[in-house]
Amino acid sequence: MLWKARKRIWCGLPWTFTVYSFDEERFYLDRGFLNKRQDEMRLYRVLDLGVTRSLIQRIFGMGTIAVKSSDKTLGDFEIKNIKNVMDVKEQLSNLVEENREKKRVVSREYMTDDDSDIDFN
Repeated sequence: MLWKARKRIWCGLPWTFTVYSFDEERFYLDRGFLNKRQDEMRLYRVLDLGVTRSLIQRIFGMGTIAVKSSDKTLGDFEIKNIKNVMDVKEQLSNLVEENREKKRVVSREYMTDDDSDIDFN
C-alpha cells in the first residue's frame, strides 16, 4: 500500500468505517462495520481528479478529492475528508498517468466551438 487513510468526520477525527487506499495499480474503497464491502478500481480508469475544500475542511486541514472514472461499479465518486489532500491528489495523479502510459490507455477529448450563432453559409 502506498497510501491508506480513514474518512474523517467534520472535525477531523477518524471515527468512520470508510477506509481509502491505493497501491501502484489499484484504488480501494472499504466501507461498513458489520457488513463490510470492498470496491476496487484500476488506476488507468481514472479520467479526472479535482479537489474541493470547504471552510470547515480548511480549518481542520482536510479536503475532498472528486474522482471521475470509467469504472462500472464505482463510477464517479469522492474521497471525502482526508488529511493532506493536495499531496494525496498529486500522488494519485502521478500514479494514474504512469498506469495509463504503461497500459497504453488513450482518452480522447472532443473540442467543440460553442459559437452556435455563427452562420457558415
